[in-house]
Amino acid sequence: MTAPFEPFTPANGSGGHRRAQEWAWEDDRSWNQQPQQQQPAYDPWGQQQQQQQQWAPEPQWAQQQQQPPWSQPVYETPQQPVYEPAPASAPAPKRARGRTIVIGLVAALLLVTAWQAFRVETMIQSSSDLASAVNAEQGRSQELEKQLATVFDPEGIAKSVLPSVFRVRAGDFTGTAFAVGQANGRTNLFTNFHVVEEVWTGGDRAVSLERGNTRIDATIVKVSEGRDLALLRTNADITPLGVAADEVKPGQQVMVVGAPLGLEDSVTTGVISAYRPDAEDGPTIQFDAPINPGNSGGPVVNSSKKVVGLATAKARDAEGIGLAIPIETACQTLGACGNG
Repeated sequence: MTAPFEPFTPANGSGGHRRAQEWAWEDDRSWNQQPQQQQPAYDPWGQQQQQQQQWAPEPQWAQQQQQPPWSQPVYETPQQPVYEPAPASAPAPKRARGRTIVIGLVAALLLVTAWQAFRVETMIQSSSDLASAVNAEQGRSQELEKQLATVFDPEGIAKSVLPSVFRVRAGDFTGTAFAVGQANGRTNLFTNFHVVEEVWTGGDRAVSLERGNTRIDATIVKVSEGRDLALLRTNADITPLGVAADEVKPGQQVMVVGAPLGLEDSVTTGVISAYRPDAEDGPTIQFDAPINPGNSGGPVVNSSKKVVGLATAKARDAEGIGLAIPIETACQTLGACGNG
């Protein structure tokens, strides 16, 4: 079998070169004439391809066919993809976290403060309302007390005053005495001087206080002949009567308590007829409550159960004219009112 081409062509042979050119031209011509591609003759040494490259460029489609069909394909070793773990979210800085906590605490503190302020304001308002209500009630209570003071209750007055009033016996004379204060565990009592005058001028100082079956020893400690006043003192515990601070006014209702004609625990009522500060014997209270011998030295009490004076005498051959020494004058003269 004859080979389609010469296996070896000398490099310096002219015939060989010409033949190669002719083959190349024919091959190119046949390519131009025939539309379909033909496979080139097998050239184990690649001589023909080298000769064709020396004088004629190959078309683009031929360049793609340069790799011999039996050439060993070269496989590239696939590279394993490298997987990198996704970066974790960076932790919040401690400073930012601390700032968030501080802001939260401040907000909570502001809320608590606002609530406390609201509560305090509510309490203050409630306290103000309560104080207003209390003041209003106190005003009503004071007004009520004033109204009650004008209400004259003879029974209530007598019940409150009688335990502090006694019949005093001095020799052959009797009169009335009442407690006005306490000092050093002893009780001071007022009466008129003319009631104890016989004992005092006789040099004796002992008198007795009587009520029913009760008998209490007392001593004359001080007298004022000009004011017709005497101070008695006893070791017995007797509740003193309160002393009125206000000046008496005409029309005020009063009660006189005493032992007229020796009849202990007797009461009569009336009103203040007049207050005579410039009387001959000193300030004098005139009242219309009936009195008799034995009432001398007894207390004249107002509607508030306070002593306003000491019953002293009554006008002769007249009715409804009694006279009393103001309690303020007695306290200033004898200095024994109240405790101490």
